[in-house]
Amino acid sequence: MNYIDTNKAAWEEAFDHRRPTWTDNTLLRLKSEPFAFFDSDLKDMLKHMDFHGKTVAQFCCHDGRELLSLMDGGAAHGIGFDIAENMIAHARDTAEKAGITNCAFHAYNILEIPEQYHNQFDFILFTIGGIIWFADLSLLFEKVSNCLKDGGVLLINDFHPMVNMLPLPGEPEYNPDDLHRVVHSYFTKAPWIDSGGMGYMSTLQESKTFTSYRHKTSDILNALIENGLTITRFDEYDYDIMIETQVYEGVGFPLSFILTARKENTRLCGATLFKKEGEDEGYCNPRPLS
Repeated sequence: MNYIDTNKAAWEEAFDHRRPTWTDNTLLRLKSEPFAFFDSDLKDMLKHMDFHGKTVAQFCCHDGRELLSLMDGGAAHGIGFDIAENMIAHARDTAEKAGITNCAFHAYNILEIPEQYHNQFDFILFTIGGIIWFADLSLLFEKVSNCLKDGGVLLINDFHPMVNMLPLPGEPEYNPDDLHRVVHSYFTKAPWIDSGGMGYMSTLQESKTFTSYRHKTSDILNALIENGLTITRFDEYDYDIMIETQVYEGVGFPLSFILTARKENTRLCGATLFKKEGEDEGYCNPRPLS
């Protein structure tokens, strides 16, 4: 059994044991809050993107609530992919209860998404903790590139690789009186192995084993470049999006980032999602989001 299979079993176990309140306000927020479940800077970026008539996807979509929220942007169709079958079943149920009929969900290993989805998407999204579940980012972004249309956009919002250097609360090296201390090498290749139950969501104290991978910033950028994805924006932030690193907010470390990349369009650049104010069609370089 490989690490993806064991991660599938661990995620399905964790979701089966999710906290009773985990999905309490999902439907209410989807109906009342534009772009619910996204942080403010990501919301601002999404509001500057033209999704009307576009086909969008989220890879590693979890329980689907982020993709369902993204449909507020006017996309024609959305598809969420995740390895956990029970999460996908829950996402379908949420979409039905929310009356969102143009969004579908499928349980696949992301690396094995069928060829029928190649060249199908104008936009692909990864959010917090998505890309760390893949040992080889080049294989992951090869699949992304295959699934994007020419001119399509990839957006990643995740914790910053710098976070891997910091001791987290609960670890023996953590000292709340010395928050400027780093204890792990930025260049560590060893995977992160955990059987602690995915505590942000689950009630489990002990669980099946999760295996994730540390990636340097250069690993991310080079894997994109190798697969024909042109980086169009890379923003770093000093605030937390993963709960565990909230203690480091304001200390001066980069804690999260938003990256956009475009699959080169050999015909027209108008297929991209960014648009200038007062213009109907998109253009190749995003305007400053000030």
